[in-house]
Amino acid sequence: MRKTQPANIDTEIRHVTGAATNIFSELGFSPEDARRFECESRERIDHALALKEQLMSELTNWIALRKLKQSEAALILHVTRPRISDVVNKKTSKFTIDALVDMLARAGKPVKIVVG
Repeated sequence: MRKTQPANIDTEIRHVTGAATNIFSELGFSPEDARRFECESRERIDHALALKEQLMSELTNWIALRKLKQSEAALILHVTRPRISDVVNKKTSKFTIDALVDMLARAGKPVKIVVG
């Protein structure tokens, strides 16, 4: 059965921001602020990706050292086999840092955070 939108909800797309466009400029910030916000945003995103990659590398090494099949690792880590494949293939967009930390804890590799 197909769900329909109520007649009074406007779903028309009026503007699409391009991938290379500074979203902060689009939101009306001054050019200087927009550049600064974009730079800060990129740094935070890059830092989060680096953390995810590091956590994924730890999990991948743990799997390799124990010579586990992906299905065996999945059982130990309480996730599905495709999730293990995503870890091994470094598909960072599919995981939160919390999920990776939980998986490492289940592997007996608790994560310690050091603030520098």
